[in-house]
Amino acid sequence: MAFIDELVSAIGEEKVLTDPAELYVYGADWSPRTPDEVRPPEVVVLPDTTRDIQRIVNIAYAHGVPVTAGGGLTGMLGGAVPLFGGIYIDTTTMRSIVEVDPKNQTLRVQAGATLQEVNDAVNPYGLWLPHQPESKWVSTVGAAIACDNDSTFGVRYGKILNCLLSAEIVTGTGEVLELGHRKAHFTSSGYKLKDLLAGSEGTLGVITEATLKLEPIPETRMVDMIVFHRMGSAVDFLSRILKAGLCIEAAHINCKHRLKFYTHAYKDKHGKDPDIPSWAEALLAIAFAGDKDIVKEQRDHAIDIAAEFEAELVKEREIVDSWWASKYTLEFEPFKQKWPDSQGTKKFGAADPGVPVGRLEEFYHKFIEVAGKHDLEIIGMNAYLEHPNSIGFSLSCAVFVDYRSADEVKRFRMFHDELSKLALEFDGTMSTFMSDSDQKAPYLELEHGPSLRYMMEIKKLFDPKGIMNPGKKFPREAEGK
Repeated sequence: MAFIDELVSAIGEEKVLTDPAELYVYGADWSPRTPDEVRPPEVVVLPDTTRDIQRIVNIAYAHGVPVTAGGGLTGMLGGAVPLFGGIYIDTTTMRSIVEVDPKNQTLRVQAGATLQEVNDAVNPYGLWLPHQPESKWVSTVGAAIACDNDSTFGVRYGKILNCLLSAEIVTGTGEVLELGHRKAHFTSSGYKLKDLLAGSEGTLGVITEATLKLEPIPETRMVDMIVFHRMGSAVDFLSRILKAGLCIEAAHINCKHRLKFYTHAYKDKHGKDPDIPSWAEALLAIAFAGDKDIVKEQRDHAIDIAAEFEAELVKEREIVDSWWASKYTLEFEPFKQKWPDSQGTKKFGAADPGVPVGRLEEFYHKFIEVAGKHDLEIIGMNAYLEHPNSIGFSLSCAVFVDYRSADEVKRFRMFHDELSKLALEFDGTMSTFMSDSDQKAPYLELEHGPSLRYMMEIKKLFDPKGIMNPGKKFPREAEGK
């Protein structure tokens, strides 16, 4: 193909992959899809610099060829799957740390660096990037921005947009733009164009570099698990301790199904269930961090408040420590935990709606009902708190999916769609950490109404030919193709 020959001439043969065996691995991510649904690109490119990406996009623009950029391919809804072939830009070859500025607590980094690599680079300065998803060893900076994924520490620090100060992108016309406010933490100047990048899924351009805000590493951290009679009680407890002035670093509410997911390893090891009350309908994992004495005081006060809600502390530290290891360090005992060894037979599939604070428990029961309706094995609900110092839910409504079964994958998608639309009836949103992808694109107007037209005009401004990750957010036909 002519455009592939031009790519070779522009960036070098060693940066262009055309072997079908190599292309195949770029045709899927962690979303449930059958082997028949793998969509390899026509060519994969391995850029080193922004200039490389600019050359690539210029060629794609001239030929009208689709461009999909991706990182670690850990997305759970197909956001980086090149549905229409074309050029796949593997950004993981762009992972340089451009600058660490400890005095101003910022970092400039290429978009292909993993979130773990970022923290490895800034740790010697006593700083860290608190945006920490479980996939941080493979999730890249660019992908974290483009998907707007979750973080373990969202209730304290928020999501990636709270850390993003500025970003460089290559638009769909090949123009290089810097969006943001450099090293200042906020601005009232101009429109906040950089905010458009969060959850944009590469539909506006390819993110090449980013300036991120860092935080001082806390001295110590204390983690606990508390069980409640109802999920609503866990929400009320969190509201109460925030009212008390306690500064939570991490908080995750799990339903009783998800609790079994986390205690699986304990039962396998000891041959018995852990000593957790049978009445426990919800599990709250919570962490405090800071100076040692202050952390202990806040943690102890939180436990005292929990008694007001007839809640109980999980006493088996092995379960607590195991959960924290799996959530934060990703340490696993092979074949003892359902995640990730289960992925060889069934995949972890989820819907990611968001609902108002007071309707979590009601929506949880709807999740169980809808999963049962579509005959899917329930993993459970995890309610991540992702808004700084307040209660704002990002939900993972998870089920197991046999990705080899076309029927089960179809039933999962029906489950996903039904739950996403149901969230709107709850005055919520269809997506909180997976973004829209092609799954929600056909019915996005249900959430956004007439404002969707304005979004499409913004898309056309950045990408007039509709070549940037086509089919995501908007149906292909809506992009003028």
